[in-house]
Amino acid sequence: MSDSPDNLVLTLLRRLDAKIDRLTDDVQDLKHRMTSMERQMADVRLDIAGLSARLDRLETRIDRIEQRLDIVSA
Repeated sequence: MSDSPDNLVLTLLRRLDAKIDRLTDDVQDLKHRMTSMERQMADVRLDIAGLSARLDRLETRIDRIEQRLDIVSA
């Protein structure tokens, strides 16, 4: 009779431990995925900065062409 409560408590503790292990694995997976998303966002920002720099250079070239052809608006 005294073995039953101990077995029940141990069974419940084992189940709880297994659930915590699964939760820990899920959180670890989420951390990895979040890190990946942060890296991808940083890459997108770098791409946007590169495109902006290209547009600036193109604008400068167009300004010079307009000045050379004397088609600059006043």
